[in-house]
Amino acid sequence: MSLQVGDKAPDFKLYSSDLTEVSLAAFKGKKVIIHFFPMAFTGVCTEQLCTMRDNFSYYEGIDAQVLGVSVDSPFSLAKFKEEQKYQFPLLSDFNKEVSKAFGAFYDEFLFGLKGVSKRGAFVIDEDGKIIYAEVLEDARELPDFKAINEALKS
Repeated sequence: MSLQVGDKAPDFKLYSSDLTEVSLAAFKGKKVIIHFFPMAFTGVCTEQLCTMRDNFSYYEGIDAQVLGVSVDSPFSLAKFKEEQKYQFPLLSDFNKEVSKAFGAFYDEFLFGLKGVSKRGAFVIDEDGKIIYAEVLEDARELPDFKAINEALKS
């Protein structure tokens, strides 16, 4: 079961595409948008993160931190970030702990692949409480970006 609105977001430490450790606790005092995505270099995942990239000035303007999380290696994520020119950290949940903790995890995905992040979005407030939660069962769907932006305004 995924985390719900009102839950405390579990802290985590993951390595980013530039091989630095990033923790959720480091962003206390600002809103955080976490986008879970199944796999780098795939169509819908690219569209999901490009939507955040193309609207990055809005998130930056309200002092909100955007994070992308998948089970890809930090090395794959580095190439993905470079090719797509993402301005925000991509974090490697290679050990699948954070995806599971948030309830954004497929035990089995397409083509028999096991252990892949589900597509999802969470908005966490300045105190670490979840104010928006969406986990999609169908990886072909995109998060509700309008609802994410509404949650950020609250």
